[in-house]
Amino acid sequence: MNALHRLPNLSALRAFEAAARHENFSRAAEEIHVTHGAISHQVRALEAELGVPLFTRNGKRVAITPQGLRFAQTVRNAFEDIADGVQQVRAHSQQKRLTVSCLPSFAARWLAPRLGKFIEAHPDTELVLQSSGQLQDLVRDGIDVGIRFGSGQYPGMEVELLMGDSYYPVASPRYQGGQLPKSPAQLKGARLLLSDEPWAPWLQAAKVAMTEPTGGVRFQDMSFVIRAALDGEGIGLVRHVVAEQEIAQGSLLRLFDVAVKCESQYYLAYSPGASEKPQVAAFLEWLRGEVARFKAQAGDLVA
Repeated sequence: MNALHRLPNLSALRAFEAAARHENFSRAAEEIHVTHGAISHQVRALEAELGVPLFTRNGKRVAITPQGLRFAQTVRNAFEDIADGVQQVRAHSQQKRLTVSCLPSFAARWLAPRLGKFIEAHPDTELVLQSSGQLQDLVRDGIDVGIRFGSGQYPGMEVELLMGDSYYPVASPRYQGGQLPKSPAQLKGARLLLSDEPWAPWLQAAKVAMTEPTGGVRFQDMSFVIRAALDGEGIGLVRHVVAEQEIAQGSLLRLFDVAVKCESQYYLAYSPGASEKPQVAAFLEWLRGEVARFKAQAGDLVA
């Protein structure tokens, strides 16, 4: 028979170890959040199973017996071994944890749909994806890798250019009952969705004599612009990287052939030495490969 089958009830062992350490059933009960009666019952059941008294009782006072003292040390050693094992497992889990922070639209529309391939290749890594547009302190916030859309000026960080981006107008095939503008000039009468990405540079590149549109709702995240365009609420000026899925599926149509390069670009940022962690090194290698494949497909739009 397996020796584990002969073990006493583990709750009884825990109650006994606490009672032996305190030599007081009430304090043991407080420590493990049960009643005094529960401790007394567990200890008596353990004594009955072992066939020896573990405590002597004198009214409400208890004293551990010599046999009880020896057995308590054995139980305590076993519990300490278990606690050490738990700590080692937790430490290993933390070593395999990877926290990545990036812009919400990029996280949701470009990175997240691809992460399944990374997890399949690294099933023992727990990846935490945080979406944030803030340039927070990566080290202070416990973030292993940051992906930022900006100028690449992140002091104290290892910085690596991933790719650029371009923006252009899109609309749902259902916009205005399918009556989409056929030339940039026809945008003058259209409802243009507003975001932090200005229309003026694109309008100038398309040779449309219009000023920057104002009024209405201004979306701060590109995902909201895409959602509004999908719902047929207007024509959105979107970045290719975050709209490429809808373009490929045909749920959004790119209007015209004019695209304008974004001044900002996508950068990797991580603290010096972070890439020495196996999970960070693996993620960076995987991400570079995904970006290379995407750039090969997108061409000049993200070059």
